[in-house]
Amino acid sequence: MDYNSTRKPGSETLASASSSSDSDTGGASPPPRKKHRASAAEGAGEPGASAVLTGLSGVVLGRGAHSQATSAIHFNRSVVNNLSSSMQANGAGQGQESSELSCLNSAQNGESSSVGGTHSNGLLSSTDNGNNVGTSNGSSVGPCTGTSAASTASSSEVGSLKKKKRLTQAEEDVIRLIGQHLHGLGLNQTVDLLMQESGCRLEHPSATKFRNHVMEGEWDKVSICLQWLNNRTYSGQHGICEREILLQKNQSILGRMKFLLLQQKYLEYLEDGKVLEALQVLRGELTPLKYNTDRIHVLSGYLMCSHAEDLRAKAEWEGKGTASRCRLLDKLQTYLPPSVMLPPRRLHTLLRQAVELQRDRCLYHNTKLDNNLDSVSLLLDHVCSRLQFPCYTQQILTEHCNEVWFCKFSNDGTKLATGSKDTTVIIWQVDPETHQLKLLRTLEGHAYGVSYLAWSPDDTYLIACGPDDCSELWLWNVQTGELRTKMSQSHEDSLTSVAWNPDGKRFVTGGQRGQFYQCDLDGNLLDSWEGVRVQCLWCLNDGRIVLASDTHQRIRGYNFEDLTDRNIVQEDHPIMSFTVSKNGRLALLNVATQGVHLWDLQDRVLVRKYQGVTQGFYTIHSCFGGHNEDFIASGSEENCSHMDS
Repeated sequence: MDYNSTRKPGSETLASASSSSDSDTGGASPPPRKKHRASAAEGAGEPGASAVLTGLSGVVLGRGAHSQATSAIHFNRSVVNNLSSSMQANGAGQGQESSELSCLNSAQNGESSSVGGTHSNGLLSSTDNGNNVGTSNGSSVGPCTGTSAASTASSSEVGSLKKKKRLTQAEEDVIRLIGQHLHGLGLNQTVDLLMQESGCRLEHPSATKFRNHVMEGEWDKVSICLQWLNNRTYSGQHGICEREILLQKNQSILGRMKFLLLQQKYLEYLEDGKVLEALQVLRGELTPLKYNTDRIHVLSGYLMCSHAEDLRAKAEWEGKGTASRCRLLDKLQTYLPPSVMLPPRRLHTLLRQAVELQRDRCLYHNTKLDNNLDSVSLLLDHVCSRLQFPCYTQQILTEHCNEVWFCKFSNDGTKLATGSKDTTVIIWQVDPETHQLKLLRTLEGHAYGVSYLAWSPDDTYLIACGPDDCSELWLWNVQTGELRTKMSQSHEDSLTSVAWNPDGKRFVTGGQRGQFYQCDLDGNLLDSWEGVRVQCLWCLNDGRIVLASDTHQRIRGYNFEDLTDRNIVQEDHPIMSFTVSKNGRLALLNVATQGVHLWDLQDRVLVRKYQGVTQGFYTIHSCFGGHNEDFIASGSEENCSHMDS
């Protein structure tokens, strides 16, 4: 039976048709136009055959040249196989058969497929010689794609109703940060597109108005926006007591922000020569705020400035314009929550913090911290190799002819002083490029040898002390090589340690025989503390407190101004020497038979113990090292030096 023959109502079913002989070609042949059209649209199967499937059930429509009615039969997978066999017997190609079966199987599984293009809105389309045959009224779609108008409409409806993924709070924050960064680069159209597509909002519209009013200097409009923003910041459902607290906080913050705005307004009036308007702002707006009265007195003094340059210099102000208003806006944003207005350059700040954290955690990092993100790659984690750390001998100094007891770099790092048992001090010059040392000058005349050295804060002077039986110290002018002072209070003294006051005009010295003196640059005794057997000394940055380790296995703080002292560190073994970090927070102690201990002087707690150093009862010194004092170095009685981080 030919599928293209005219079918009457009540004619045989598809099952009987597919089982009949395919050699029966007695039916009427379709016109050539119909044959070409069916072949082009369907892409497979016998010419004139058309199969349309809807949902999980399939409907096969036989269509002849003059047919007006169709007979629809629901079928299963076995019927599909029979139909496939019939089409193959009638000369259908293998590739066409595969395509036809794919369409039919997809339809039976409830899926839809199309040989046409897929639109971005989720609708499927197919064409017949360039004419759209897909409809939305439920009629047949023409080509054999295994779809019907009903299934197409259903799938398009699902696609159109598919909800956009809801962004988490973290995702919204990232989008806002990216938008703020792009806005700072001037890519405003990109920002608009990003916010539109994501459904986020960079900042509240009133915050945008507030920003624009500040940048344009529209101070009256700024006040209105400011009041609204502060009300929004601390609005919400709270208890009565909590609401009162928030209200007071709101008024306080509002006063600070108003003061900053009015200060800018006042200075701009002065720069423009509008003295009367500026005076009105000072008297009628700034003073009634009753905020920062001292600053108001300073602002009133600017009325006497003769010209704009004088005003900008005295007020340390950039002047009227974009620069000063941007700075003002940055200050104002610190008082507003990020939900209303993001902090300035927030993404840049977070990236810089991430880079700094990686550097702080890097075991071998020993370079000056650079906060400029342009000098690093954000695409890779920060890593320093062990090979970058200085752990090889660069130079051997042989100018001393006996044991070297002490060495100390100057505060600016350009010089090195070494003291020896041979009674000399050698000053070495450090080459900033090659880091090689060359002999600058030799200081002689230390009868007992040199066991301790201390540079003055400005590196102008150097004090040299001797061993336990030495009652003298020498104060040298490093620049000229002249001995300024040779100090000795008594032949019974033992001056083995010294420390400079931060003012560079005084120093303290002492020893284990009970001497503890404060002197000036000429060696004159200013103060003394009786009964302290000093092992090591250090002056804190405040210029008032002197730290001294004594024979009671402790470090105490001594105030020479009010003659008070207090215990700071207590160890279980003798403290042979110690040094303090530049910020005055940490102390590194060499403890007899215990090695090196790190103490927090502020919290008065032991932070860490370092192992590996052989420390007996000899005086061995340790020090902080590296650009950020991330490392420590110490001598050892096993003829080695040790370094740790």
